[in-house]
Amino acid sequence: MILAGPAATQAADRPTPSGYAVPRYVTLKFGKVNARAGPGDDHRLLWVYRTKGLPVQVVAETSEWRRVCDPEGGLAWVHKRVTDGRRAVINLQNRPAPLYRKPKAGAEAAAFLNVRAMAALDRCEKGWCKVKADGASGWSRQGALWGTADPPQCR
Repeated sequence: MILAGPAATQAADRPTPSGYAVPRYVTLKFGKVNARAGPGDDHRLLWVYRTKGLPVQVVAETSEWRRVCDPEGGLAWVHKRVTDGRRAVINLQNRPAPLYRKPKAGAEAAAFLNVRAMAALDRCEKGWCKVKADGASGWSRQGALWGTADPPQCR
């Protein structure tokens, strides 16, 4: 799955400790993940994430730690062992998000992703992203669901 835009291409020109582009999306591997003020266990605990599979965007990294932006706009450091390279999205709109049968304007809705619901991201191509949740799948415009936009989501 290649999800690269201009920002990802520029980031790929600069080496990172992991070798992966920054920014990039990952998910949280566990249902309890400590979020810290800095890259190390000696830094202050800011909060605890309690959602396994939550999509987050890596915006900086060290060899062992990842600075992540979460869907609420929070920035914190988490250890690399608590992240997973699998991609997911979340619907932050105030209404269910339609998932279309085909990746084109005017296509029929195949399903709806509920408010605050997460879905696995299959792939993005030509401005559309295919997602899967609870046995249903469909296409959404890239950027309509959190976890699909190329630019950094936290400043």
